[in-house]
Amino acid sequence: MEKFEHEYNADQIQVLEGLEAVRKRPGMYIGSVSVRGLHHLVYEIVDNAVDEALAGYCKNIKVTIEPGNIICVEDDGRGIPVDKHAKTGLSAAETVYTVLHAGGKFGGDSGYKVSGGLHGVGASVVNALSEWTEVTIQRDGGIYEMKFERGKTIKTLEKIGTSDKTGTKVRFLADSTIFETLEYEYDVLENRFREMAFLTKGLNIELEDLRNEVPRTAKFCFEGGLVSFVEYLNKNKEKLHPTPIYIEKEGEYPVEISIQYTTSYSENIYTFVNNINTIEGGTHLEGFKRALTKVFNDYAREKGILKEKDANLVGDDIREGITAVISVKVKEPQFEGQTKTKLGNSEVTGIVQSMVNEHLGNFLEENPNIAKAILEKCISAARAREAARKARELVRKKNSLETATLPGKLADCSSKIADECEVYIVEGDSAGGSAKQGRDRKFQAILPLWGKMLNVEKARADKIYGNDKLNPVILAIGAGIGNEFDITKIRYGKVIIMADADVDGAHIRTLLLTFFFRYMRPLIENGNVYLAQPPLYKFSKKGMEDLYWYEDDMTGAFKILEERGVDRDQVGIQRYKGLGEMNPEQLWETTMNPETRILVKVTMDDAISADETFTLLMGDEVNPRREFIEKNAKYVKNLDI
Repeated sequence: MEKFEHEYNADQIQVLEGLEAVRKRPGMYIGSVSVRGLHHLVYEIVDNAVDEALAGYCKNIKVTIEPGNIICVEDDGRGIPVDKHAKTGLSAAETVYTVLHAGGKFGGDSGYKVSGGLHGVGASVVNALSEWTEVTIQRDGGIYEMKFERGKTIKTLEKIGTSDKTGTKVRFLADSTIFETLEYEYDVLENRFREMAFLTKGLNIELEDLRNEVPRTAKFCFEGGLVSFVEYLNKNKEKLHPTPIYIEKEGEYPVEISIQYTTSYSENIYTFVNNINTIEGGTHLEGFKRALTKVFNDYAREKGILKEKDANLVGDDIREGITAVISVKVKEPQFEGQTKTKLGNSEVTGIVQSMVNEHLGNFLEENPNIAKAILEKCISAARAREAARKARELVRKKNSLETATLPGKLADCSSKIADECEVYIVEGDSAGGSAKQGRDRKFQAILPLWGKMLNVEKARADKIYGNDKLNPVILAIGAGIGNEFDITKIRYGKVIIMADADVDGAHIRTLLLTFFFRYMRPLIENGNVYLAQPPLYKFSKKGMEDLYWYEDDMTGAFKILEERGVDRDQVGIQRYKGLGEMNPEQLWETTMNPETRILVKVTMDDAISADETFTLLMGDEVNPRREFIEKNAKYVKNLDI
């Protein structure tokens, strides 16, 4: 390796003082400088207000997106302390906003029993990554104010008036020199604050967006807490029992769990620690799963529902169709990674397990009809699991007898390095033929699909194995499905859905995305699924390079033609009805060439919202789907999820 010639001594060791380290490496503190990181700033400030609510001092939080993407968060908690901090010599409030890892949430004698902000990056990082920040505090009979620019204090804490109220108001403008965008997404914030309100019973959270002529507002307050949360998650599903089961345990480690079974085949369990969404689960989820399996098997044995000759139900059988929310409060939570996505406290496993064993067991004894309905579904799931096992073995046996285990219609690429390979799942043989001719054979594989695809939202796994539409997809990706899916075995780094830009194409995309979401979710979580964006129009004129346009609104295209000095009346306009209308060269240049194509990555930013959407679009309930289409049809530019 070639050496990089430079001096390396004490002068080269940088010491970043104060919040300079945050501005130098923002990704280390908020994950990214994309729109996700931008929203993280809002969550950090709101989390501080929610912590006041968890401590019993805050009832109302209002978040306002002001014109110019200025964020204002106001709460009626105790207000940040304003007295002098012994160690820093600054006011406590200024210390919180200018010193990393400063706050009232550390140690056994802290100002909070439990806190969601304990392992967060905190107000100081929000301050560091903002062009300016203003903090107004009401407490101890006074109104106090301080101001900052890019983390540096420009106005120290100063008393500006008197008040008999308490609370904190924070206004900030994210730094445009750091973030890729300053445009907040209202729907993303709305979903997050709805979730927070569910988890903090009785807390009022209001969101107001003043950026447009007509303001958008949302108000959330749920006295039902987790029961309301589960009812919301299942609003478009057919339920096995009308009211969610609710169990709780108070004490040093408070635990709340709400459960409801539906007729669907998917499992949806959401876990939270101190209101933090632990999307990777952890010890609380482990304790819940163990107890759930034991409680139902013990009950089924005791009541003779499972006979002596019958095998025990496994966890997957018992969790089919379950919707559950688990919320635990831990004074000193240990999370794996800065992103707070997996709980690591080992003692929580036993606490949750014993609580579920006791309280859920009592519930089943007191509600035999509900217990019977759930167990009938579990036993049906067990039979389907056995059928799926046999179907899977048949598929494997069949494949082992064939000369190759890859589907016959797959035109594979020559490279075997997954990270550089991509597979296009293409609607129809015609488009598949053009794609095969136009592709780069080194790294691009083509898998044509045809005919009506199975809607997995309405089918169990035993119907998926051997399905002539889905089995080629499973074999091509090469990593299995369901609990057996192994992300390390995928054969392609990019799985690209390429369908026509019409209603039928949107249906194909939704069916495939539903399949990936339900049976290959790590593929989406890992960022391997993409949607190709074929052009809708081609503008052509002799002597002019063809112009391809990807939107129904052609205003921008006409502007480009005008800039080229081309009269729009002299230009031929072709509207593509499908991928098959493009020749191989056109398909390559517009949709497959990495230098010119447009790909949309499918993400899991909000799993709850995604689950709701797939259930609504592909589930059994017709009326909610009709209402959704009628409400949103006028806004639709692109039917992709």
